[in-house]
Amino acid sequence: LRAFGACAASQGCMNNLSFGDETFGYYETIAGGAGAGPTWHGRSGVHTHMTNTRITDPEILERRYPVMLREFSLRKGSGGHGRWHGGDGVVRDIEFRKPMQVSILSERRATRPYGMAGGGDGAKGQNLIIMPGGHTISLGGKASIAVEAGTRFRLLSPGGGAYGAASEDGA
Repeated sequence: LRAFGACAASQGCMNNLSFGDETFGYYETIAGGAGAGPTWHGRSGVHTHMTNTRITDPEILERRYPVMLREFSLRKGSGGHGRWHGGDGVVRDIEFRKPMQVSILSERRATRPYGMAGGGDGAKGQNLIIMPGGHTISLGGKASIAVEAGTRFRLLSPGGGAYGAASEDGA
């Protein structure tokens, strides 16, 4: 899309999260921000460049798996700023209630989703492990790690890039 000047960059393909142990496994794809175009704002909290899958409802997730969903919200301000703003990414924070393996496969952690025609870039994503004592580790875009009970995984998905420079009046 960049070569054609069609729209700014989106959050990437998707954020693939899996966790489990020898008795169960769980896999989900997590949304992010879409890039803006010459006549539209980017969408917030959507899948881009793939089929739009449905995420498991929080009540079902917590009932069927040994986890607690601490937060699932839009990542306000993560979309690029410009005439047509980029969509915001999401925040997904999961606490594990027993030891297990956690794996993430994601994009746009090292580079920001680019803006186009003078629009600002979207925010880079982050994948964080927060230990029970509070120590935080940044995992990068692709990682697999064994965690203990009480450990949290906090994903901040990228926002989309903006299209066009913002005007003097802030539009």
